[in-house]
Amino acid sequence: MANEAVKRYDESSGYGGVIQDYTVADAIGIEKGTLLMLADPRTASGSVTLRAPMAGIAAREKVANDGRTQLSLYKKGYFDVLCSGAIPIGESVCAAGHGNQVIGSNGLNSGSQIMGYMDKAGVDKTVCLMRLNL
Repeated sequence: MANEAVKRYDESSGYGGVIQDYTVADAIGIEKGTLLMLADPRTASGSVTLRAPMAGIAAREKVANDGRTQLSLYKKGYFDVLCSGAIPIGESVCAAGHGNQVIGSNGLNSGSQIMGYMDKAGVDKTVCLMRLNL
């Protein structure tokens, strides 16, 4: 995959919910920084659809068929992400459904679909700073 989110820094000081383990399929490979959607309770999928309920961002690589079915996901922190369309500063964002990109929610999404907020305004196909807050 391409355009993975890159961690700038997390909010791990004193907060235990920053990274959490989720169940993933053994047969698939997931790159570090991949946006993952919630497929079932405590189960994450790398096949993200537009405005899907989000599980988090992969904290490490998962190799296909390596026997592992648990993957740590970031739930909070600051990440460089690729924008799909123009997103103003402070706008809530959700998954664009393609290429590990985020899109502005325009206030139309439920809380489960919102990944976080833009800390820097961005235009189409630029890398911007997002505050992940799941």
